[in-house]
Amino acid sequence: MMKRLVAAIALAALMATPVKAKPAPIEVTRFHTAQTLPRLKGAAVIVEAAPGSDRSSLEDQVWLAAVQKELFASGFGSATPGAADAVAEVRVDREVLKRERQRGPVSVGVGGSTGSYGGGVGLGVGINLGGGPKDYVVTRLSVRIRDRRTGEALWEGRAENREKAKAKEADPALAAPRLAHALFSGFPGTSGDTITVK
Repeated sequence: MMKRLVAAIALAALMATPVKAKPAPIEVTRFHTAQTLPRLKGAAVIVEAAPGSDRSSLEDQVWLAAVQKELFASGFGSATPGAADAVAEVRVDREVLKRERQRGPVSVGVGGSTGSYGGGVGLGVGINLGGGPKDYVVTRLSVRIRDRRTGEALWEGRAENREKAKAKEADPALAAPRLAHALFSGFPGTSGDTITVK
C-alpha cells in the first residue's frame, strides 16, 4: 500500500512539473492609406514618447530605443527634431491581471473497503496542472507616425501580448524589442488586418 502511494505521488509530481513555456504570441494591427504610404518612403523620423507619457522615464527610453531600431531597419532615416519629415509617437500601456487562487496542483485520496469479497484499498490521485494563482501582464505598444509639419497621421500600429507576470519575457528589457519587432515586421503591413506573430 505504502509503495503504491509513494509511486503515485512521485508520478503526480513528475506530471505536474512545468514545461518550459514559449513566449506568448503577439497580436499586431496596422492602419494606413494609399495616399500616406508614399510620404513614408525614406522619410527622416524622430521618435518621441506620446503626449501624456512620462518622457523622463527610464522604462520609456527602453521602448523608444526599440522602436527607433525597428524604424531604421524598415528604411527610415534619422534627423534632428527640426529637420525631420515625421514624428513617431510611442505609447506603452501595461496592465496586471490578477487571478484568483486555485486548489493545489496535486491531491491524493485513499479509499478502503472491507469484507470477504472485493475487499481492498483504492488510491486516487488528482492533478491540477494549473497550480496556484498566476498574474498576467498585458502589454500594448502603440506607435503613430505623423507628418511633423501638419500633424497628419501617416501610419498607426499596435502590438499587444499577455505574458505571465513572472516570465522573463514580461520584463520591459525583453518585451520592448519583441513587440517593436513584431509591430514593424513586414512594414507597413496590410491596413486593418490583425496578425499573430509568434
